[in-house]
Amino acid sequence: MKNKPDYWYKQSAVVPFIKKDERVEVLIITSTKKRKWILPKGIVELNLTARESAMKEALEEAGVKGKLLSEKLGTYKYKKWGGNCKVKVYALNVYSILDKWEEQYRDRKWVNIDEIHNYIKNDNIIKLTNKLKNILTNNA
Repeated sequence: MKNKPDYWYKQSAVVPFIKKDERVEVLIITSTKKRKWILPKGIVELNLTARESAMKEALEEAGVKGKLLSEKLGTYKYKKWGGNCKVKVYALNVYSILDKWEEQYRDRKWVNIDEIHNYIKNDNIIKLTNKLKNILTNNA
């Protein structure tokens, strides 16, 4: 049985990236409790679209601004709060990295997209970052 409002189960995440010549780097951040590496993610607030929410999470949790690619990378589900959360994932081409941001207690790290599996263990996220790499490679 769900123990949170329905909208809590609708979430969005962002894969913040920069392209340096032929290399793509992704920004990962630490979670608040387990201190593991994750992507910026959160509940889609009632007054925001999933795209707007993803950009807000990137700013609040990772301190970056950018432009979302036109289409979402995909979705995945996970269990939390007695239900299934559905996460829409977008790619954010970063153009501004802030020195100070709201959730600055989180560590952040730029990693080569080919090495993300060394930091993030979620297979869904690995697949979506691989999809991003393919998109960026084919549009080069």
